[in-house]
Amino acid sequence: MKYMLLIYGDENAWTQSEREDCYEESSQLVQQLRASGQYLSSSPLHSVETATSVRVRDGKKLVTDGPFAETREQLGGYYLIDAENLDEAIAIAERIPAARKGTVEIRPIVKLLSLPSDQ
Repeated sequence: MKYMLLIYGDENAWTQSEREDCYEESSQLVQQLRASGQYLSSSPLHSVETATSVRVRDGKKLVTDGPFAETREQLGGYYLIDAENLDEAIAIAERIPAARKGTVEIRPIVKLLSLPSDQ
């Protein structure tokens, strides 16, 4: 089953050195997941300051700078993995370095047969 691991945290909780260490450790995790056949995709995201939000209400588009809501934690990146079950996804999530300072939300992917499949 495919799972999206969404990484949330306070962007200001990391020093530049800690962020670079996190990226290095995350790259090592990606290599391990790739070797085990569980890796599908991952990427950190630019700062929430670069975000743009789009809403459509009553047929009208509203585009605003920034995230949808003010929160203490921001979406900072993701992993898309293939795991046997939720327990296996949890075991991978706890290995993500950002989990030590933030939160990793695990969401199963809905498979829609009407969408193109890359696998």
